[in-house]
This record gives sequence, C-alpha cells and structure tokens, in this order.
Amino acid sequence: MTTDKLKKEAAEAALEYIQIGDVVGVGTGSTANFFIGGLAKMKGRIDGTVASSEASAKRLRDHGIEVMDINHAGKLPIYVDGADEATRNRHLIKGGGGALTREKIVAQASEVFVCIADESKLVDRLGAFPLPIEVIPMAQSLVSRSIARLGGQPELRSGFTTDNGNIIIDVRNMNIDNPIETEKQLNQMPGVVTVGIFAIRAADVLLLSSASGIQKIN
Repeated sequence: MTTDKLKKEAAEAALEYIQIGDVVGVGTGSTANFFIGGLAKMKGRIDGTVASSEASAKRLRDHGIEVMDINHAGKLPIYVDGADEATRNRHLIKGGGGALTREKIVAQASEVFVCIADESKLVDRLGAFPLPIEVIPMAQSLVSRSIARLGGQPELRSGFTTDNGNIIIDVRNMNIDNPIETEKQLNQMPGVVTVGIFAIRAADVLLLSSASGIQKIN
C-alpha cells in the first residue's frame, strides 16, 4: 500500500470524529490535505473551520469551506492534523512544513486534538526527525548557540519564512528523553516563538494507518 493511500485512510478515519455544527481546526501538510479533501464532502454539516496555515486556508476556501478567524471562533470542538513523529504517549514532533506555531495555537484552543499519520511516524523516542523551532530572525545566532550548548546541532532552514515572518531552525541530535521538559526549556529561550514538540498539549487521539487497518491510541 502506498504512503499516500495510508495517509488518506488515516485522514478519512478522523472524519468520524466530526459532529454536526462543529467548527473544525484544520492542520497543515500532506496528510492534512487528505483530511481537507474528505471534509469538503461533508462541508454542509459543519459551521466552518480554523486553519493552521495560509496554505491550508487557501485549500479550504478552494473547496468552498468557510475559514474563520480563531479569535472569533472561540473554543474549537476538534482539531485534526498530522505529525512528523509520534509516540504511544501521543507526544509529537510537528513543523516539517513550518506551521508549528499556528498549529500549536489551534491545538491549544481545541477540546480534542486528533493526530492522523501512517504507521511509519510512530517512534519509541522523539528526535530522529529534525526538531523545528520557530525563531525571531534577530535571535538566530543566540538561539543556535544555546541549542548547541544543549548538544543539539542547529541548522537554518534555508530560504524559508513562516506565515508569521520568522525563520525556522531545524535541530538534529537533540536529546528528547523528556519531551515535556525539553519543550518547556526550549520555549524559554529569548527569541524562540515556539518549538515543534507537542507534549505539554499532546494529541488526545492518535490514528495510525497501516496495511492491516487503523490503529487508535488514546
């Protein structure tokens, strides 16, 4: 079974969590795009969406789905998004697409966070995937030095600017034995907007697709 097929099956499994009248938080990335395609088929049942990136907002609008400002939407019943890595504790690394800050805002504003992924994203320990950190541009060197002192290997994501006008530093070989504490520590660095560890606000449900079907972890 192809990776796209697995992603689509995970995305379709998340549609079962959507209730009539929901305002749905929608993530960013290839798996989230499959979810948007499925959501388009039931758009008459929902009251609108909140997007975690400009790219997802455009895709939603192209499907005729209303995109709302999160400041006016209030508490969201549900948020659906993918991940670059996930553990059985439902701790995640996100931000491969660079939308981690807005994704974290939408996740925090949601009552239920459903993470959708294919089985290859399930890991025993976070950190094989380079950890994205959104940083204010003037703090690039300061943050990079601080990360290096912690043992990580920071690298500027070349030619990339976030929807918020910031840069992304991707960190390899970061020790993430304690995801919650690492998330707190990195978030406290001056100049860091947010880090791509989603552990303080972890996923509530993890839907993993494989050739044998959907595995649900909650």
